[in-house]
Parts: sequence; structure tokens; C-alpha cells
Amino acid sequence: MFPWLAPDADTASSRLRAVRDTSLPKLVRDDLLERILGGELRPGDRISEPDVSARLSVSRVPVREALRELESSGLVVSRKHAGVFVRCIEPEEVRDLYEMRALLDGFAGEKAAALPPAERESLAQALRESTTTMADAVASEGVRDYYTENLRFHWLIVEAAGNLALRASYRELVQKLHLSRLRSLSRGLAMRTSIQEHQQIVQAIDAGDPAATRALLARHVGDAHRRLSAEPVPA
Repeated sequence: MFPWLAPDADTASSRLRAVRDTSLPKLVRDDLLERILGGELRPGDRISEPDVSARLSVSRVPVREALRELESSGLVVSRKHAGVFVRCIEPEEVRDLYEMRALLDGFAGEKAAALPPAERESLAQALRESTTTMADAVASEGVRDYYTENLRFHWLIVEAAGNLALRASYRELVQKLHLSRLRSLSRGLAMRTSIQEHQQIVQAIDAGDPAATRALLARHVGDAHRRLSAEPVPA
């Protein structure tokens, strides 16, 4: 579902090399992260250390380290004498996260629209294809497909900005926001309005207009949050 979690098309040997070069706590963390973001572990669910340890055939030490890292990123919460739970994001925090996302999306769009012409045109083409995929999802009422492609659309812009700190902050923020959406992904979305906004963003990037792109993305994210109060709509 998340672009940065998608397996690449690399060879089996390179994938094994990546596993070999990764610490055990990180492998446990990535496994739990995929289960949380995939909806297998939902907000409010308790994460059992013994169960994770047995399922992955590891000791409880790397499991504890993985849970501590997930807690520091705001995805789980530890409750004394109760255990570790997937966090439930409250409306006030959702509002704050959307405000920050509007800033990050706007900054990324401004940087992307200022790319050299060849890079900008390549990005705009990829974004147009993404918008077409979203339109196909609307036609088939594929809410989850739309949501996934919508995330990829924004991630393409963030990646194009070429700022590693931005990518890390954006990834963590969107993962938190995802916790507030897990219960609503099966419901209908006002997707057509969102697609029109995406098309305007692509036009601004293609035209090489950083100021317009920044404004459009910031407004788009803000509007998505306002629509969310009535029905869940992805930005």
C-alpha cells in the first residue's frame, strides 16, 4: 500500500543481501510496520511480545527493541502493566498532522516545479499516469486502489524534491495519519474532486510554476482534511 514499502524488482540475491545487511531488530520492526500499515494490526490492538517472538522465531530482545522504535515514531504506545498497543490517533492530532503535511507537500511541490525541464517533464508524465490510474479506480469504485495510488502520486513529488530529511519526515507523518484511516478505507470517498485537484497540481508542475504548485498542494491537503470531517478522502 505504501510506495516506500513496495518490494523492488531486484534479483533474489540482492534481496537476500539486503536481509543479511539488516539488523534483527530492524527486520522485526519492518514486519510489524507492514502488519500495522496493512491493517492486520489495527488501532487499539495489543501487540504480544511472546506471539511476535514465536511467529518470527526470534528472542524477545529484538522484539522489544523494535517496539521501542515504533513507539518513538508514534505508531504504538506502551501502557504500564498492560502492554504495547497500536495507537489510536485523536482528531486533534489528525488536524495537527494535516497542517504539517500541507507544509511538507507544498515545499516538495515547489522544489519539484523548479526542476530542470527534462526532469520536470518526466515527473509530470509519471504524475499524469498516476492520475489516470486513480480515475480507473474511481470508475471501478476501488477505494483501496485509489488510496494506494494517491499515496504514490504524492510520494513521486516528495522523491523528486531530492531532500532526504523531507522524505523521512513525510514518511513518518503519513504513516501516523494512516492509523486514523484504517477504519474508513472500505467506505466511499469523494474521489472525483480529489482527482481534479491532482490534475491542477500536475499542470502547475508541468508549467514550471513553483509558487502555484506550492499553493495548490497546500490547499489540496487542507481541503482533504476538511472533507475528512464529513467523509474520509485521501489527499
